[in-house]
Amino acid sequence: MAVSPRELHRVVPTVLIYNEEGKFLLIKRSPDLKIFPSKWHGPGGGLSMDDYEHLPSASAVQRQWYNVVENALRREVREEAGFEIGTPEYMSDVVFIRPDGVPVVVLRYFAPLAGGEFVISEEAVEHAWVTFEEAKGYDLIDGIINEIEMVDKILKKRKNK
Repeated sequence: MAVSPRELHRVVPTVLIYNEEGKFLLIKRSPDLKIFPSKWHGPGGGLSMDDYEHLPSASAVQRQWYNVVENALRREVREEAGFEIGTPEYMSDVVFIRPDGVPVVVLRYFAPLAGGEFVISEEAVEHAWVTFEEAKGYDLIDGIINEIEMVDKILKKRKNK
């Protein structure tokens, strides 16, 4: 049975990275990008078969791979921002349709900073470490401020335990 084109979606893992001070990494997207140019967000990017096809399969019966989304997320963070992250935790998902008609599933995570230094890339032209309150002053992709608030509450709750 063939897969209907209405069932195919672009899968995009993204992450809100936080540091020891409880600040969040925001990255400004290049003005040259088709989707959300010059908007601020957390790093991430699209999953592709290149993220797993070359890896050994976890099954001798059928080709399947584990932790592909996390590995793609870590790769995107390195490529887009130059940082390494700790263990990502699932936060939420969102679906939207790009202006070119491609449906997208965004898997949102949050993770602690584990090292590295920011590098300007083709996609990320600037970065800032901000508190939840400071993030309100940035031109964010819709919904990101709600996610920052959600993670800020989680981290403060953990700190108070």
